[in-house]
Amino acid sequence: MAEEKTYPMTSDGKAKLEAELETLKTKTRAEVIERIKIARSFGDLSENSEYESAKDEQAFIEGRISTIEHMLQNAEIIDSESVAKDEVSLGRSVTFKELPDEEPETYTIVGQSEADPMTGKISNESPIAVGLLGHKLNEEVTIKIPSGDMKVKIISVD
Repeated sequence: MAEEKTYPMTSDGKAKLEAELETLKTKTRAEVIERIKIARSFGDLSENSEYESAKDEQAFIEGRISTIEHMLQNAEIIDSESVAKDEVSLGRSVTFKELPDEEPETYTIVGQSEADPMTGKISNESPIAVGLLGHKLNEEVTIKIPSGDMKVKIISVD
């Protein structure tokens, strides 16, 4: 039997998922049910775009609820405090610069469910994170990225 996939995440990430799940179950689900009820009252369902739209949204919400529940059941909370302070790990921010002389970049490495590259949070499964995880402050690391290899120096770990 295949082993169940775990979802590494920080305790903050888990709390955000739990809050999203609660909102979906108590508020969003009820709103969509009400929209379906109203759309049904318009009559012929075969040509009722409001009804179809609401049903599509309901399917999306139920899928998201199922996904979040599965992720929470298989969550692996990462405690970055159990790792050496100068080691890159999930839940930590890392600043590095591409060698020889690029500008420093800072990212927080989080679980896939928490990733938001626009705010500097990258998934632990991304090529950059995979290349940095387990390395220490001041190390020079070669990271395999889709366009080739990138050589970086880790300049801080927080």
